[in-house]
Amino acid sequence: MLNYDVQRYWPSTEELPDSDDTPVDNQLQHLISALLEAILAILWADRMDWFFGVDMGVYYDGEKPPYVPDGFLSLGVERIIDEDLRLSYAIWEEKRVPILMLEVVSQTYRGEYSTKMQNYADLGVLFYVIYNSGRRKKPRLEVHRLVNGKYELQSGNPIWLPEIGLGIGNERGTYQGITREWLYWYDDRGQRLLTPEERIRVLAERLRSLGIDPETLA
Repeated sequence: MLNYDVQRYWPSTEELPDSDDTPVDNQLQHLISALLEAILAILWADRMDWFFGVDMGVYYDGEKPPYVPDGFLSLGVERIIDEDLRLSYAIWEEKRVPILMLEVVSQTYRGEYSTKMQNYADLGVLFYVIYNSGRRKKPRLEVHRLVNGKYELQSGNPIWLPEIGLGIGNERGTYQGITREWLYWYDDRGQRLLTPEERIRVLAERLRSLGIDPETLA
């Protein structure tokens, strides 16, 4: 894990570039991470000690380009820093290394099994999740846990992440009208947690069972 010299000056996130204006992710890569964030936003609505970033730069060195995972989760940080939100995530400011990094592989590899894996291990990221949306020779979902500086592949689906208090897994479902396989969070009984759309539908069904038309409440 990286150690920081607190006396050394590195730029703040306001001074660091938050985009290089180079689009690299496709829509599916973005939506897979966005769904995980959306589920957490409801599940942990009363918690202010977590942050889930999507396509955001994670700065570990003020003199080097950031890592830009498809998604990452950090615990023990401020969820909202101000009304303008985060421009990027600088570890020397947050004083927390993300606990989970997510990479979504589509048609071609981008160092997910080599450079990125080693970088995240060196950084001290506890869980490294790889989801293969378009590669047939690899497992669809891989969850690696950092043990003695090396990543070890975990087995199962969903896979329980005790330090986070949630499981992560993949199954077919519908999100934003798109039916396909998605990544989801799971509880300690292995039950999939509902998406925002599913929660609205369940609530509407409950209201109807009570003789209340949910449309009249809009």
